[in-house]
Amino acid sequence: MGRPGERIRLGAFHYISGHHIAAWRHPAAARDDRLEDYVRFAQAAEAARFDAVFLADSVDVRLLHPDGAARKAHTGITPFEPLTILSALAAVTSRIGLIGTASTTFSDPFNLARQFASLDHISGGRAGWNLVTSNDPEAALNFGHAAPVPHARRYQRAEEFADVVRGLWDSFGDDAFPRDRESGVYVDLEQMHVLDHAGAHFRVRGPLNVPRPPQGHPVIVQAGSSEPGRELAARTAEVIFTAQQTLSEAQAFYADVKGRLARYGRAAEDLKIMPGVFPVVGRTRAEAQAKFDELQALLQPEVGFELLRVQLGVDLRGSDPDGPLPELPPTLASQSRQVLVAELARRENLSIRQLYERIAGARGHWQLVGTAADIADQLEERFVSYGADGFNVMAPVLPGGLFDFIELVLPELRRRGLFRTEYEGQTLRENLGLKRPQNQFVRSRRQAAE
Repeated sequence: MGRPGERIRLGAFHYISGHHIAAWRHPAAARDDRLEDYVRFAQAAEAARFDAVFLADSVDVRLLHPDGAARKAHTGITPFEPLTILSALAAVTSRIGLIGTASTTFSDPFNLARQFASLDHISGGRAGWNLVTSNDPEAALNFGHAAPVPHARRYQRAEEFADVVRGLWDSFGDDAFPRDRESGVYVDLEQMHVLDHAGAHFRVRGPLNVPRPPQGHPVIVQAGSSEPGRELAARTAEVIFTAQQTLSEAQAFYADVKGRLARYGRAAEDLKIMPGVFPVVGRTRAEAQAKFDELQALLQPEVGFELLRVQLGVDLRGSDPDGPLPELPPTLASQSRQVLVAELARRENLSIRQLYERIAGARGHWQLVGTAADIADQLEERFVSYGADGFNVMAPVLPGGLFDFIELVLPELRRRGLFRTEYEGQTLRENLGLKRPQNQFVRSRRQAAE
């Protein structure tokens, strides 16, 4: 089994101090509250030829349970919002993609389209938008809502939001700005397109006041794996950041989402599936395990219960930590993540304590502990078995966890011909193997003329 001519795509997912929930307590962990910390991360990933830097985001501070929240770095408090820091990173990098998270639930499509188009121009065609819907209960209270936005409504809004943003990015033709000094024509208004959108959630006239981005559209990434999330991804996404625990689950998800593309006139290569992977790598298996055990020893029970509240949408404080996971009520939080974590507990017969210890590193993503060869073996298996097109690497501790992956795992992947030695193109699209989208208004005019 193999995928001749294809290579694994890799993102470098930055998270404060590292992805293990107790990473900030590790003596070698960076504070990640200075610009130079992010610059070091991005430049290391670019020198290693990663496809992109990936930044998560939230629009709330998760303080429902102060005892747990006060003991962890992953509370939603970050020194930089994504577009600001990615714009700074664009100035100190030249080839690596810059993917930032922005919510459709509490954003405005005109402003968001303008911001990501600007980032694409600043970076020379390296911007990506991670489209998410916000499910944190506290977030709704920051935007005039008295309660969380229901799951179905979030995805209905997201679908229309994506259509508006893509339409705004097509406000001008690629050659709409001749800036012809001799004739005196700065902009060719024949190549300007007014969106004039009126829908259930938005009324946006347009046009966008930014020229068409260098990539046509910044790359659209999506992180939802629920049924509405899969359908939205099949219709709009070009990269999916997802989570599956087993090879069979990964293959089923891969086949399901890729199988939906044809109904939207899309081909399998138009969408890259890049699940998260949490690699703890050592020169020996004992060394790798010791690194992981050191992090696990820093995990506090209060933080474990808070982690389960975020992942499951249910407060389990007061439950016996050594008892089984109880039956869970429906949640307004991430439905796909609740199912994934609950199934993990049932499949492995984990107590509540064992469950929060099990997901403390990867938060439901794929966790690997071993040598470079061990980790390369498992990445290769999932790639060649059509369970993934690449991976979003979630380093346990920063910066050391990323450096370990670069130093130990990447040479092994390259030895097997599974990862690039040089970038293929200048833009994020080119390096991911994604085609540049045609302007929808130009396409419509051509079709009408025919």
